[in-house]
Amino acid sequence: MYIRTTTRKNKDGTITQYVQLAHNEWLKESKRSDTKVLYNFGRREEVDIEALERLVKSIQKFIGSNNQNGIVTNNESIIIESTKTLGGAWFLDQLWRRLELDSCLKRLLSGRGYEIPIERAIFAMVANRALDPASKLSCEHWVNQEAVIPSIEEVSVHQLYRSMDFLVDHDEEIQRDIYFSVANIINLEVDLIYFDTTSTYFDIDEPDGGDAGDEETSAAGTSAGADVSGPEEEAAYETIARKYGHSKDHRADLPQVVIGMAVTKEGIPIRCWVFSGNTSDVSIVGQVKKDLQGWRLNRIISVMDCGFASEDNFIKLQSGGGHFIIGEKMRTGKPDVEAALSKKGRYTAIGDNDNLFAKEAIVGVGERRKRYVIVYNPKEAQKDLLTRERHLAAIEEKIKSFGELEGKAHTKAVCALVSHRAQGRYVRALKSGGVVIDKAAIAAEKRLDGKYLIHTSDDTLSIEDIVSGYKQLKVIERGFRSLKTELELRPIYHRRPQRIKAHVLLCFLALLLIRVAENETADTWFHLHQELKKLSLVTLKMPERTVRQTTEPTARHKAIMAKCKLKLPPKIWSID
Repeated sequence: MYIRTTTRKNKDGTITQYVQLAHNEWLKESKRSDTKVLYNFGRREEVDIEALERLVKSIQKFIGSNNQNGIVTNNESIIIESTKTLGGAWFLDQLWRRLELDSCLKRLLSGRGYEIPIERAIFAMVANRALDPASKLSCEHWVNQEAVIPSIEEVSVHQLYRSMDFLVDHDEEIQRDIYFSVANIINLEVDLIYFDTTSTYFDIDEPDGGDAGDEETSAAGTSAGADVSGPEEEAAYETIARKYGHSKDHRADLPQVVIGMAVTKEGIPIRCWVFSGNTSDVSIVGQVKKDLQGWRLNRIISVMDCGFASEDNFIKLQSGGGHFIIGEKMRTGKPDVEAALSKKGRYTAIGDNDNLFAKEAIVGVGERRKRYVIVYNPKEAQKDLLTRERHLAAIEEKIKSFGELEGKAHTKAVCALVSHRAQGRYVRALKSGGVVIDKAAIAAEKRLDGKYLIHTSDDTLSIEDIVSGYKQLKVIERGFRSLKTELELRPIYHRRPQRIKAHVLLCFLALLLIRVAENETADTWFHLHQELKKLSLVTLKMPERTVRQTTEPTARHKAIMAKCKLKLPPKIWSID
């Protein structure tokens, strides 16, 4: 008798394995051996491994063997044929299934007649982003040779591209279904939604509309994974283009696209957008508001940074009963901002924090009434003071040196100081061509030390809720930081709009899994990944069988899986 596995390939391309207890019976009449199945254990992932281990120990006890695994005897030679990383992909796959992301995709795939495993290919690319970010061509090698992706043995780069096309073709439906599934399973709180944008640039000479090339090239410079689509397919995505715009990466010299993301106050991303590089903030806010209303999220408080503070954006955010909390730039000279900063009143401490104080400032009356909150941090005020003194000392040294310069060099030096991003605000140019320290500007800056200004449309929120809500805007900044570092959003090797959008969606899904894992384990993804990659799948070659076996999970592995309500991988993957 022996344990064997049988494999069945499903219509959607996935592979299902079944575990059976069998033995070979010799048939005298036909003079051949026939396999008889004594017991079906069911699907491999559903087998009760602990029950099998108890049976093995019972047999060992009866026969008096010292063999602990029940697989290899002392007279068998063993060759370790291969080792693949398992822990990270297994963990993400279990979390993917727990959040029902696989079910969301399979519902959209049902009845469409795809012959390739679309759902598995999408998961493989998401796992690759979270574990070992690389180009799609490198992802093919990673899946086939380096990692274990449950229910799929190998994938081709062609299948990855077709899966990306499916992902972006059904972008709206996929993001909506995933949001409602995740919100239901982990009870998302969506009373506060944080939204912000970032940009990512492309190392090309001309924006779209010029000659941007025809193919995607891998990091190694090969075009084996060419990003090819027909003109009809590309025409549907003309709304997204790599254009020059305000670059948050400080690369205004390169074309870019703008990426928007909405997250909960726990840092869970719920939706992402991709816009052309020159899209205005008003257009972005209008589209975001419209899309979230379709998810019954129109009665929310949107929290945004000062980059979105404009009258047009305020109107759009309040449409449909919504509200906003937005930072205001204090140096704009806007009458309402100046009036708010000039309001007298006593600061009150925010919570138990001795370094954070705030006061309310109401500007205007009736329909023109605006509610502001001025926040003051003594530690930041001291830091601003020291920074200004350092700048003033540097300015004085530069002004002294101007007397030694003549002609064109003198003009260039003065212009450089006046246009300096930080020091230019403290100086004033003279008609004679010289420059002096502006004492009025220094006094104006002192008034702003350690302060920031918040504007809100909701009169029901307490000052503490407003300040706390705005401070939490850092969760989305952390999300963008993760996109660009851990998930290596850039460089993007795609030029076609649908592939660029699909690439961002894959990064978004990877970030969703990472944030859920971090929240439930109270640990960073870096530490989780470092621990999970220690779990491997080993292929052992013996004279009469080949065994694929998982390395022994540590106590830390068990703790991580338990906190996320996930199962450990089976000890015996297969026996052939």
